[in-house]
Amino acid sequence: MTGFLKKLAFLSAFFSKTFALWVILFAVLAFYFPQYFLGIKGYISLLLGVVMFGMGLTLSVNDFSEVFKRPVQVLIGILGQFVLMPLIAFTLVLAFNLPSDIAAGVMLVGCCPGGTSSNVMSYLGKGDVPLSVTITACTTVLAPVVTPALFYLFASQWLEVDPIGMFISIVQIVILPIVGGVIINALFRTTINKVVIALPLVSVFAIIAIVAAVVAVSAEKIATTGILIFVVVALHNCIGYALGFVLAKVCGFKLKQKKTLAIEIGMQNSGLAATLGMSLAAKAAVNPVVAVPGAIFSVWHNISGPIIATIFANLKDQNRE
Repeated sequence: MTGFLKKLAFLSAFFSKTFALWVILFAVLAFYFPQYFLGIKGYISLLLGVVMFGMGLTLSVNDFSEVFKRPVQVLIGILGQFVLMPLIAFTLVLAFNLPSDIAAGVMLVGCCPGGTSSNVMSYLGKGDVPLSVTITACTTVLAPVVTPALFYLFASQWLEVDPIGMFISIVQIVILPIVGGVIINALFRTTINKVVIALPLVSVFAIIAIVAAVVAVSAEKIATTGILIFVVVALHNCIGYALGFVLAKVCGFKLKQKKTLAIEIGMQNSGLAATLGMSLAAKAAVNPVVAVPGAIFSVWHNISGPIIATIFANLKDQNRE
């Protein structure tokens, strides 16, 4: 069993390090051969639920302890996430005069909570990992209320938004799996600690499948708008990094916290955005392209994340805190 676990750990590490390449590869395959990936469409919510369940398995009540130790830093991180990213998205939508379905998709990304990969990037960038984990956990828990409210505020001008329906969807595909994971982790911690090394592998495959399904469904639309969406998504992500760092600097944070806030604010739960986008397309007369910004964000931030983490890790005064 030990040998098996070592092999599993090696595979998880390998696919985690090469995540961006696999996402790009399958996104390209889904674009040129959509017929082979359309069958995944019906399982997108389940796949994201699996990712969120895995997140829950890595969390405990102690991961929220930073809220009480340094509430101001956590609160600023939460506000930065739910204020800056929607405003950046809205500004870009107006600046590029995006079509309504794409505009709604960009706003959906901007209104989502932080992504779990931000915790890994904070670690690689020698940031404040406990703060990163706490902010991600808090924004995720707040998402069922905050994300639908923000999306209704910004996007109801382009399409009919059902905030109650979004609330229920986020609870079902995010909160319940996370709570289930936390409970199982608490009850069977010793066993979970042995198999937790496989979680990155499961998450990688699930996110790849989600991205491939979204790209396959919207392949024709991507052919005409893909470059525009990519530019907007990349700007959204990079401006989020920059303003997150500036916000931390204005608030007098130390370097570790500046790095963490930049990464935490810049990286979104793009899997959730893509899933909600597909849900909108299924329930209403909405073009599936609304899910594409989330899918492209998932590809892009797994490229930009390691780059920004490398830059942060090599800042000269990284060890002065």
